[in-house]
Amino acid sequence: MSPRIIFATALITSSIFVSGCRNGLFGSEDVPVVQPETPAPATPMVVDGMRTSYADIVERSSPAVVQIAVEVRSSSRASRPEFDSPLDEFFRQFPAPRSNEQPRVQRGFGSGVIVSADGSIITNAHVVDGAEKITVTSADNKDFTAKLVGIDKPSDLAVLKIEAQNLPFLSLGNSDTVRVGDIVLAIGNPLGIGQSVTAGIISAKGRQTGLSYGGNYSFEDFLQTDAPINRGNSGGALINLQGELIGINSQILSSGSSGGNIGIAFSIPSNMAKNILEQILNTGRVRRGFLGIQMQNLTGDLAESLDLPEASGVIVNNVSPGRAAEKAGVKRGDVITAVNGEKIVDGNTLRNKIAGTVPGTEVKLTVSRGGEAQEIAVTLDEYDLEGSAASDREDEGKEPQKEPSSGRLGVSVVPLTPQMAKQYGSGTETQGVVVMEVNSDSVAAEAGILKGDILMEVNRKPVSSGDEVETALQAAAGKPVLLLISRKGNTLFLTARLK
Repeated sequence: MSPRIIFATALITSSIFVSGCRNGLFGSEDVPVVQPETPAPATPMVVDGMRTSYADIVERSSPAVVQIAVEVRSSSRASRPEFDSPLDEFFRQFPAPRSNEQPRVQRGFGSGVIVSADGSIITNAHVVDGAEKITVTSADNKDFTAKLVGIDKPSDLAVLKIEAQNLPFLSLGNSDTVRVGDIVLAIGNPLGIGQSVTAGIISAKGRQTGLSYGGNYSFEDFLQTDAPINRGNSGGALINLQGELIGINSQILSSGSSGGNIGIAFSIPSNMAKNILEQILNTGRVRRGFLGIQMQNLTGDLAESLDLPEASGVIVNNVSPGRAAEKAGVKRGDVITAVNGEKIVDGNTLRNKIAGTVPGTEVKLTVSRGGEAQEIAVTLDEYDLEGSAASDREDEGKEPQKEPSSGRLGVSVVPLTPQMAKQYGSGTETQGVVVMEVNSDSVAAEAGILKGDILMEVNRKPVSSGDEVETALQAAAGKPVLLLISRKGNTLFLTARLK
């Protein structure tokens, strides 16, 4: 190689080396230090006074909501389709061959809420009733075998216990302070697919559906919400924007056979849940107060006929002999407007208020009697689930001769006899007339009077014949006529506007 070539090669190599140092190929003090990437700032929770995210609330609250899986024999769960898993339809269409007739174990899913750090969980009674095995899966996918501490079908609530400590839990808020229009979040396990969160508002309070798990013995005081809730959400959490538990999701109304959400769902209020929880944890069972009355809601016509300023409260239709109300002096026709100073809007409010009070407790009823308000102190009895069985009735066979009277009402009546009292009433009625016919376009039909009703009073005056009914009607002074009837053993007040 010639000296010129060697010199040129060395010169080029030297130039590359210098250039490389200046550009950081081999490292240099002039090269800036690379900084680690910083995470992007979180989306602001509130922008211009409006909330843009519920992530902070969900992050705090969702670890306390669990999935509940149950195993039960098929015969005891046949009427509970809300527990179907997504695979159940497949198994119904392609059933496995059966080698014997032994009961098949079915599995269902629901939700629950941890309410104490040591593992107490609230869920629905219909989620766990009859379960032979209950497995709780936490939000971080840990499985626990749960023990059923207690179950209360009338409220559709149950309490479970898992063996663990320092668990995340939700505090129970005050559901009485919840307002229609408040924003709420529903957290649960819809359709067994895993934990999900939906948002909505409180649509109504104090709802009744008549569809609760306890049947005729149920106590309902639901919060209604449009937060999307589906099958499997049962027992899950309804929380406010403070992350407090204000309801236990329990029911949905849906159209068609799919059972999907249509924006109408019902949650058991936290104050009712708290009462049930404390009683089950302390004693293993639930006790409820009992007055011993039959009642009905006060309507505008009833309020007018009784000279009351507003249609708020309940009117006492009947008082059970020997029970708390009778002992305290409550009478038929009394209008109960408050309990311990708290206003009573309707019969469901009164029933839940009394049932939420421990038996043996003295409560003060505010009663309107004859237009005058008074207070009556009542020591509550204990509610008995079997205490409202219908009384036996006899078929007397031949129908008595009708009496074409009470033309202003448009009914035909006959005087009451002891045999007819047993046939059409409770058997305890001693005075009145039995309605044998009701004209379809009559005042009585508009008022809701039915064939077989026992008409006992007209405007607070006892009647025992058609003539007495007509005389009492003639004394009406333009107001709605107040009628007291007995219908299949239940007494109630009706109003009729005479033409």
